[in-house]
Amino acid sequence: MTRALTIAGSDSGAGAGIQADLKTFAAHGVYGTSVITSVTAQNTLGTSAILPLPTDIISAQIEAVATDIGVDATKIGMLSTAAIVEAVAAAIESLDLPRVVVDPVMIATSGERLLDESGLAALRAELLPRAFVVTPNIPEAEVLAGMSIGTIADAIEAARRIQASGAAAVIVKGGHLPTPDAVDVVFDGRVARELRGPRLETRHTHGTGCTFASAVAANLALGRPLFDAAADAKAYVFGAMRRGLAVGRGRQPLDHFWRGGVGEAWCSGPSGYTERNG
Repeated sequence: MTRALTIAGSDSGAGAGIQADLKTFAAHGVYGTSVITSVTAQNTLGTSAILPLPTDIISAQIEAVATDIGVDATKIGMLSTAAIVEAVAAAIESLDLPRVVVDPVMIATSGERLLDESGLAALRAELLPRAFVVTPNIPEAEVLAGMSIGTIADAIEAARRIQASGAAAVIVKGGHLPTPDAVDVVFDGRVARELRGPRLETRHTHGTGCTFASAVAANLALGRPLFDAAADAKAYVFGAMRRGLAVGRGRQPLDHFWRGGVGEAWCSGPSGYTERNG
């Protein structure tokens, strides 16, 4: 049985966070386990309250899962504080957690800060060097790379800068770029590849970042190479957005159990990639 672990916050509306991750793992045929870092009061309209959990219970959850069930890939989402970042990084090191996918969640769509400044510093120093791949969106990549991003070339440069900070690989998600297609940049330390897909105008966008990162983790757990894992994750998220669920009055959630998502042939070029030497 293939196993994937998510370490993230709980979304009471179940569209993002731990709940979205576990649905994504299940949709990929992967057994999902979870470590809750924070409890949020959240729905499709936004996040109204956050309670970070004590680091000792977070560490205990990770150890309980890793020492009994085992882990084939690890997805990390909202961590909230420097103390939580440091506890998670220490657990990755001591338990040798594999294929760590870091979704550097910083600010909620509603505008609420999800990672404080000391937490961001700890993420840079402690977590990125232990990541197999980091999956920032454009605003997150701008913070991590220390630069503005307005073009695909900028996204490639940001990916290189973030990778140089210690992560083995980087996927800069291009949903915020002003391009006709939605273009993600995948950089493995050697080669930068553009992963293209059609844009989709929809209200079903709640949890897309969590879902993409957990889909990448699920594919890595299943043994797929990074570029294939990213392409499959992008196709899966596109299909889940296109189907969507009519839940709530705000940004509505995805349909994580839509049929025929992974491997759908809508990306341009071989495997959807344009390759550039790194």
